[in-house]
Parts: sequence; C-alpha cells; structure tokens
Amino acid sequence: MTIALVTGANQGLGRAVAARLAERLEAGSTVYVTGRDAERVAEAAAGIPGAAPLVLDVGNDESVAVAARLIRERHSGIDIVVSNAAARRTAERSDAETIREFVNTNNLGATRMIREFGPLLRSGSRFLVVASAFGSLRYLDPSLHHLFDTDVMTLDDLDRVMLDYAELVENDKDHTAGWPGSVNYPSKIGQVAAVRIFAREAGRDVFIGAACPGLVDTEASRPWFTDMSQAQAPEAAAVDVVSLLVDPVNPAFAGQLVQHRVVIGWTATEDGGPEQPARR
Repeated sequence: MTIALVTGANQGLGRAVAARLAERLEAGSTVYVTGRDAERVAEAAAGIPGAAPLVLDVGNDESVAVAARLIRERHSGIDIVVSNAAARRTAERSDAETIREFVNTNNLGATRMIREFGPLLRSGSRFLVVASAFGSLRYLDPSLHHLFDTDVMTLDDLDRVMLDYAELVENDKDHTAGWPGSVNYPSKIGQVAAVRIFAREAGRDVFIGAACPGLVDTEASRPWFTDMSQAQAPEAAAVDVVSLLVDPVNPAFAGQLVQHRVVIGWTATEDGGPEQPARR
C-alpha cells in the first residue's frame, strides 16, 4: 500500500496530480489531498477515489509539522510527496506587496516540506517539487550565481538567500543588485536549488527531483499570458508529473529539473530541454 501526499491539491494542477496518482497506484493506497481551506480540501478529496483530505498550509511551520506528525502516527512513513503549493501573483498588487507571501509559500514552503517529510521517506520513495523551466541559473546574472552554490550550501543558507531577496524587492533594490525583472525567476531557481541540496544531503535510496509541467491552463496562469492556445489542461500536464512518481525513473533525473522527460540544465553550459514559460 502506497501513501502519497500532494500539497496545493484542492485545485488546478495539484488536484489533477492527486487524481492521476490515485488512478495509477495500487488498490488500498491513500493519496492525501492537502490545502489551507478545510472545506475545499474535503470537496476535492471527495471527488477522488482513494483520496483523503488533510489541511496543510505550507506557509506555516506548525501546520507542516502537524501534518507530518499525523502521517508518522498513521503510517510510520510516506512513499510519495509532491510539493506543489504556490502563491499567486496578481496584476492588482505589486511585487513589493506580494513578494513576502510569494517566497514564504513557494520557497520556504518547499524547504519546510523537505525538513518535515524528508525524514519520513521510506526506502524507494519519491519527493518531487513542481517548479518551472525558469528554475535554471541561465536566467540569473552570473554575479549572483554564487548565492546558489548547491554543492556546498544548506537549506538554511538557501532560506536566507530567498528572504534577503524578498527584502530587496520590498525596498525596490532588487534590480540594482542585479536580480531579474520577474520574481518568478529567482523563486523557481530557489525551488530547484532546494531539490539539489536535498538530493545531495539525503544519501539514501530515495528519488528527489523537480518537475516543470510546461504552461498549464489555470486561473493562476491565465492573467499573465495573452495566448493560451498552447497551454495544457491540468489533467494533461499531470501525466508527465505522475510518471516521475510511479514509473521506473532515469537515474540521471535525480536532483534535477525535468520537463517532458528531458533534464533542464542547472547552468547554461549544461544540456537542457526547451525553454518554456512558467506555469504560474
């Protein structure tokens, strides 16, 4: 029996991934559908056979810790974790107004999940962070690359980098410091950096990776793109993501960002897949 958990699973891609997982896993498995709103989580889980609702706010230390404790008490461990929850940006609010929530959810949310659920991963388990093709140093000025030296840095180091970046955005100093114009780039780079650090430190029989599903037609992405004709429905985008969770996995994918079964290089000199827009 497989125990799986998907964050941000009450809507969009997360819900589609949870539903696809429930279809692919063996009978008797449980897929925990999680999110911040108990009513919406319960509604989503009710529509997925084999799913169970669990309130989990990745932006809150205690909420993540409580969820991990519940999984430990019920199942002693976990086999699949999908860190998918992400904060939305809206055109009505400036990046300075939203960056703290954005980083707290997308970046510190991922590292919270790693810290709390990493120790629960059983042998042969898989931990996947849903990011985007922007999670590559090729989108960052070379003068800032040293901030994401994933060969030596810790998750604590990474959290400090992202919080320092958020402070720069809040004070309108990010561009002067060389950061890119869109907050999506540093956030996605930070997500993939977390995966690379976790994979380096794990040192056991687990698969840890990041996935870019490509452009997905969701309420979060529609306001940012004038042409959604090439966007995938969440159900279609979930196919490749779930494949990384249940099918035999290429060892070369470990600790890497993967889109449509192709590794997107961490640096511009590494082989990578096609550049695609962020999913949010």
